[in-house]
Amino acid sequence: MGDTGPCGPCSEIFYDQGEENFNTPEDKMGGDGDRFLEIWNLVFMQFERDESGTLHPLPKPSIDTGMGLERVVAIKEGVLNNYHSSLFMPYIEALEKLVGKKYDYNDKQSASFRVIADHLRSVSFLLAQGVNFDKEGRGYVLRRIMRRAIRHGYLLGLREPFMYKLVNVLANNMSSHYGYLEDRLESIKSAMKLEEERFFDTIEAGITLFNKELENTKNIFSGEVAFKLYDTYGFPLDLTEDMLRELEIGLDKDEFEKHMTMQREQ
Repeated sequence: MGDTGPCGPCSEIFYDQGEENFNTPEDKMGGDGDRFLEIWNLVFMQFERDESGTLHPLPKPSIDTGMGLERVVAIKEGVLNNYHSSLFMPYIEALEKLVGKKYDYNDKQSASFRVIADHLRSVSFLLAQGVNFDKEGRGYVLRRIMRRAIRHGYLLGLREPFMYKLVNVLANNMSSHYGYLEDRLESIKSAMKLEEERFFDTIEAGITLFNKELENTKNIFSGEVAFKLYDTYGFPLDLTEDMLRELEIGLDKDEFEKHMTMQREQ
């Protein structure tokens, strides 16, 4: 919990996915492996912690609980990964057809399949609920999610809009519970396709600039170039950071912020 406020002891519930499936030094309780999957967490709210760290009994104790629905589905369906459950596989299978490549969890490109499957759902629901692509606010959060997915499509070899083609699969899978997806299907696809067209117009030039700068980079990537990627080519900063993180390279964020400030003051 936070430094102050309601708090208490917690109980974490794990599901053992089996030694036969996961058997590395990291696959131990509390380790970084995947054998023990946390599915439930309960915090027994008993105290109020003040700024001095003193604990005061709460007049009405409670239990703050959270269970991972997707993890429970994966366990019920007997798969070892959320993305292999019926909540995500329809999107991965549809993407396989667009890419012309089978999804293989052990392949280095498999993460791109999973990112797109996850972000397809996020983007579609945000659009269905009235959020639009924008340069600021929640609309920019939506744009960042979408452009991250597009970049992963680019990594899979896609060079034209593809996300909007997957929306029908999402609607078929989810509209029995979320009817508004079907009602707003065409507007979702239209907005998504337009955003894809905009970014596909600049993504290749942006990646070329990124790769060129990498040739001059040892440990820290230029904040000025990151700003140019953002300002000229439409690369959200966190997308550039994602690309650098994959290469274990840092970013000069102070330099980036300096150029952002200069632009605001113009």
